[in-house]
Amino acid sequence: MQQPESIDCNFKFEVARKLIHLSSVSIAIIYCTITKELALVLLTPLFFGFFLVDLLKNFVPSLSRWYHCTFDPMLREHELEKEPLQLNGATYITLSALLMVLFFPKIIAITCFSMVAISDTMAALVGRKFGKHRIGEKSLEGSLAFFVSSILIVLIVPKLDLIAGIVTALAATVVEALSLRIKNYKVDDNLTIPLAGALICYLYYILVLPDKLPLLETCP
Repeated sequence: MQQPESIDCNFKFEVARKLIHLSSVSIAIIYCTITKELALVLLTPLFFGFFLVDLLKNFVPSLSRWYHCTFDPMLREHELEKEPLQLNGATYITLSALLMVLFFPKIIAITCFSMVAISDTMAALVGRKFGKHRIGEKSLEGSLAFFVSSILIVLIVPKLDLIAGIVTALAATVVEALSLRIKNYKVDDNLTIPLAGALICYLYYILVLPDKLPLLETCP
């Protein structure tokens, strides 16, 4: 059993990790003000930079020492594994942003990326601090925090249909509550949350509101 001091320490590391994670919402904010082409120019080298460090840390001893000394306390257990090769959250979050910009209308991309940046942060912190009712590896309290904060995002993002937003928030909440694995590899929710939400939202517009899809390509 963990001692109280250990639990408090772990929560502090979780706060530090999630504050860094929360800062990624700046990607969505910046994307509101720039073109898709410029966003891709900025995000592509950013992703490959994180990916390269993530890859080389497994093979370059000096880089590995620096990486683990600096980031180990904030990494998840599965991110410390070498077999199979695991990537960290920063690599997945930049990949997620890149895929959002590449494949989805701007408003959908901004909405779903904001959910993984903000709502995932709320779910982790509330779940760690107040989670009592378990849902697999997650908690009911954390999932509720995710859903409520996602709805707030839906209400704030311009041009997004309310029903489409609620369906998107619900889909993202369900995916966040799951811990998906492919064999021994844990699929990072920094990737699955925005992709699932964006796919559901895009499908809703295609089936229900196809005439409004062009409106989603630009911010006000």
